[in-house]
Amino acid sequence: MARAARTIVNNACYHVINRGNHKERIFRHDDDFKVYINLIKRYKRKYGFLLYAYCLMPNHVHLVIKPSQSKLISKIMQGITLSYTLWFNYKYKIVGRLWQSRYKSMIIQQDQYFSDCLYYVEANPVRAKLTNTPIDYEWSSYKERYLNDSNKIIDSLRGQV
Repeated sequence: MARAARTIVNNACYHVINRGNHKERIFRHDDDFKVYINLIKRYKRKYGFLLYAYCLMPNHVHLVIKPSQSKLISKIMQGITLSYTLWFNYKYKIVGRLWQSRYKSMIIQQDQYFSDCLYYVEANPVRAKLTNTPIDYEWSSYKERYLNDSNKIIDSLRGQV
């Protein structure tokens, strides 16, 4: 059966989720998280998308992005996921699929749902019982957003949404 075409809307934000194959860990060590974050930075430079929130969980990823052109979302995700898969498989000397399926992307209305989505993404480690508070989780945008952490990967919300 053919997959349904993605809904692409110009000038829209997307909540993107990508899960490890069989819900297995895609991040095994701190270096794995760091490599993924560096890939986000690389593809931000290449495609000029805005990143409003992220959370890297042990077996899946959440991103809230606004592509410079909506049709680029597939190129952005293809670049990040393929690059990470190649690196991961080389590092751990394995072959095959890392990701469960193609990424999921939901259009975010730029209203209250947008704020709710940012909170949902950054509070994911608390719901998963990985930490008691989002501030203690190293692999999300929470600290940068609320504490001016020096990571500088997310974009300002002012005048953007």
